[in-house]
Amino acid sequence: MTACAIETAAEDDGRDGEHPGRGARATEFTAGLTITANGAYAARLAGDGDALYAERWTLDGPEPYAVPLPLDQPEEPGTQLLPLADGRVLVARRVDGRRNTFSLLYPTGPATGELRLGAVEAPGSEGLVLLPPSPDGICAYAMCVGPETTTLWLVAGGAFGPERVAEVRGRCTGGVWLDRTGRMLALDRRLDGGPVKAVAVDLERGGEVTPLLQITEDSDDRLLLADPDSGLLLLRSDAPGHDRLGWGVLGSLLPVRFPECLRLDDAAVTPFAVQPGQVLMPETCAVALRIDAAGGSWVGTWQPMSRRMGQLAAPVGWLAGTGLWTAGGVLRLPYATAGAPCGLADVEAPPEPEPDAVVAGPAAGGGAAAEGPRVCRPVPLQQAPLTDGKPAG
Repeated sequence: MTACAIETAAEDDGRDGEHPGRGARATEFTAGLTITANGAYAARLAGDGDALYAERWTLDGPEPYAVPLPLDQPEEPGTQLLPLADGRVLVARRVDGRRNTFSLLYPTGPATGELRLGAVEAPGSEGLVLLPPSPDGICAYAMCVGPETTTLWLVAGGAFGPERVAEVRGRCTGGVWLDRTGRMLALDRRLDGGPVKAVAVDLERGGEVTPLLQITEDSDDRLLLADPDSGLLLLRSDAPGHDRLGWGVLGSLLPVRFPECLRLDDAAVTPFAVQPGQVLMPETCAVALRIDAAGGSWVGTWQPMSRRMGQLAAPVGWLAGTGLWTAGGVLRLPYATAGAPCGLADVEAPPEPEPDAVVAGPAAGGGAAAEGPRVCRPVPLQQAPLTDGKPAG
């Protein structure tokens, strides 16, 4: 039995470095920023107190700028936003504790246009969660977790309002896209009270599920990020005995590695962006990490082929845990302050690793660059031995 029920819209009312130290300054924000897969747009809840509204950022021009998208009624703090590649912003609102409505917002001169898409019933305390922006930039998906199954919905980009596209057995969290088309989605699934295992869901085959991460039989193996160009996977697992950050390669028999440099005793380290365009070269991909400690948050940069993680202070007003890499290796960190309500701080890629660093080896399929992006098929990593990253981390 599905945990969600669908309701279509009754009418269409749309209108035309160095360690910065624990004393590093950090600014806390209650609402984060969501960036499209191509890095062109972003969206967040802006405003103060009860006067909240959707705000769209344009990131691919000469200078970033923000466009407010207010309506007659302010948004609730729990409103979810998702930018699309055409500049519209999907808004998901929870009504009466179980009903989730969806609209597309867009600027229309001095006003805000709203196109209502319909609603989905999602009973239970967990409700419905928007998944990260789809790589195609057109579709938007949501996940509804029930007692025994998880339902995936296409909530924007369909022909007739919200559509149920898959029902996955078990309770799922997470959500990472594995390709550039928006077909393969990774979810972290707990089945029948067992350990959490990342699985791949094929949305074009009715939600067909295949194993993705199976490091040991009893370990909790979660996928955090994936780069379709290189096949680099960033994961978190307790297979080494406690939760550790690790990396592997999609479609490869290379070992899962848990670099010691990504483990900090007094801080939590979470990856949030991977450098695109490194076809068949996962070891050279730059990874951006959010570092959280008692004194604040700052930024880490790392490459799988390096022995160390660079650390640098975040820009004042950083929307912590958000950012994107350019293909050329520049990390762009969004920030908002009273004087600069929409800004991007550019950080150069980390320097090349030390000469004695040992590279883990080429990805599956050979070390030569291919003519075009490689299509990676999810492969269980169960047979790959565990390593602690000493020589590659």
